[in-house]
Amino acid sequence: MMPVSFSAWGEPTRYVNRAGRMTMRFFSYELQLRHAFNLAKYQRTTTPDVQVEIEYEGVVGYGEASMPPYLGETVDSVVAFLSRLDLSRFSSPFAMEEIHEYMDSLSSGDRAAKAAVDIALHDLSGKLMGQPWHKIWGLDREKCPCTSFTIGIDTEEVVRQKVDEASPYRVLKVKMGLDNDKETVEIIRSMTDVPICVDVNQGWTDRNQALEMCHWLARRNCLFVEQPMAVDRHDDTAWLRERSPLPLIADEALQRIGDVRHIAEAYDGINIKLMKSTGMHEAYKMAVLARALDLKVMLGCMTETSCAVSAAAQLSPLADYADLDGNLLISNDRFSGMKIVDGKITLSDMPGIGVTPLSV
Repeated sequence: MMPVSFSAWGEPTRYVNRAGRMTMRFFSYELQLRHAFNLAKYQRTTTPDVQVEIEYEGVVGYGEASMPPYLGETVDSVVAFLSRLDLSRFSSPFAMEEIHEYMDSLSSGDRAAKAAVDIALHDLSGKLMGQPWHKIWGLDREKCPCTSFTIGIDTEEVVRQKVDEASPYRVLKVKMGLDNDKETVEIIRSMTDVPICVDVNQGWTDRNQALEMCHWLARRNCLFVEQPMAVDRHDDTAWLRERSPLPLIADEALQRIGDVRHIAEAYDGINIKLMKSTGMHEAYKMAVLARALDLKVMLGCMTETSCAVSAAAQLSPLADYADLDGNLLISNDRFSGMKIVDGKITLSDMPGIGVTPLSV
């Protein structure tokens, strides 16, 4: 691999990894958030990201790695992992099972980096087949769910502004985990009666108080509670699940397919995110296994461009819930892709993951 000077996207350096008939290019791209992203444990206004392109026989597939802090990956770690890949070992982008086995043999982590390669391979192979991935998987796009729109932890003024922005959406996702959780919900309820779901991001520390909150939320048209307690509070979460009037959905507690059966002991469903699952290939398997275990399936995302969000949307007919608004939370998207129409995920017949690069 060698660095190549490039400035079309305002980036100082692109990296090119030429490997036989497949050529991979990648570069860093900082995502700018429209509003500060406030969670129970931290705040940020940007998200580091690495954009990936894989070319084969003149066709280009697009992918990306988004790296919010809790994933533990950085631009440097993603670039280092991508630089190690030798795609010349494989005859074509269709060898996805073998490519994933190879990537896992290089590292047990680097999930977002692997997802970037996976998404680009799916986009590329779908384009070569001339079909979108929801059709390749045999999924009915009429079964796509509505997506929620995220209302972060913030001041009353900003919460009201975000609720106004979310007026086209049929479900609101409320970030929780601080002392003013009830106040935030009451502000939203003073403005709209649309269903909400809440994401606690491990912020509740007492299981009895968590149970009280679940009952309180159930009376306010809440659909489910996502990651109510810390990942290491598995037994407390199982206790809460037995008593809660609302389903509990695992997020941080779930990474890859090997976690799904353990999750079923304490949660009612799983939140699949491509940056955790290493991409679409394993995410599809996770959704099928979750269904077999009678778990609810949710599709989520990080703050991402329409590239990764559209890739996740290809799986959405398998989902009960969706939170695919990461592209709507940034001001510098690089792609046009999946659309939200009247609050619902809408998939096109565009091949691959269904995206077109924008001139930004």
